[in-house]
Amino acid sequence: MAVFVTRRIPAEGLRLLSQASGCRVQQWDSDEPVPRAELLAGVAGARGLLCLLSDRIDREVLDAAGPGLKVISTLSVGFDHLALDEIKKRGIRVGYTPDVLTDATAELSVALLLSACRRLPEAAEQVKSGGWTTWKPLWMCGYGLSDSTVGIIGLGRIGQAVARRLKPFGVSKFLYTGSGPKPESAAEFGAEFVPLTRLAEESDFVVVTCALTPATQGLCNKDFFSRMKKTSVFVNTSRGAVVNQEDLYEALAQGRIAAAGLDVTTPEPLPTDHPLLSLRNCVILPHIGSATYATRSTMAVLAAKNLLAGLRGEPMPHELQL
Repeated sequence: MAVFVTRRIPAEGLRLLSQASGCRVQQWDSDEPVPRAELLAGVAGARGLLCLLSDRIDREVLDAAGPGLKVISTLSVGFDHLALDEIKKRGIRVGYTPDVLTDATAELSVALLLSACRRLPEAAEQVKSGGWTTWKPLWMCGYGLSDSTVGIIGLGRIGQAVARRLKPFGVSKFLYTGSGPKPESAAEFGAEFVPLTRLAEESDFVVVTCALTPATQGLCNKDFFSRMKKTSVFVNTSRGAVVNQEDLYEALAQGRIAAAGLDVTTPEPLPTDHPLLSLRNCVILPHIGSATYATRSTMAVLAAKNLLAGLRGEPMPHELQL
């Protein structure tokens, strides 16, 4: 059974595929994305495809693969890069990697929030550039979490893990919004389900951890930012397209909100001349939410197990129900 792997992945995952009986693995052996032409050529005749969130798996790819493609396993919790309607129509099974990256992404979300609200990159740069001349009472002041209100957009696995980590900082109140109330999940934090507008108006910190769907695309826009407090901090570790970046830039540049931290952007990578990168009050990371050695290794193993189970016609550890 021919399998195409679209990138260099942790050795533990590749080893599982290579050692599986009856499995012939072809890999794009690079840390950089597979060129489109190579993807189309590599997937031709494959029974299984192991891809990444940066690989656009659309009708063209599915046509190139041919009718023999039975399984797609994505090394991600998100699946907005997959043409799910077309995949479902062709009866192809899909595996993904939820849960295993929850803790790592939640940790990164908290780190990004603290970096933005306490101005850590800006302060570190002052040390390097000689801007640190003496101790000054009003210099490099930011905003703390104690007695604050935190609003979470999307109280799923990662949203809950973020709240769990922020609670010991002395957060006074949690608000959340999403497709509907989650009273059992919210009870742990005493979180209140509110409309998006109220969350924007009352939160000192807004953390976006929702999935990218047609309903959430562009959700955080000019109207949203105009409702936020001037002292509030905005953090997004979900998907870049949830945020209207032009509106965010305007809000930050004009002082309508205090700061922002982003681990996801549109596009990725963000061009080095993008206006957001010119702002001192915006911390941007290169989509490293799940980037711990242990997490990436576990993701690769799970993606491989999903793929092999699908090829054998067995239940996957984590199958996306289409």
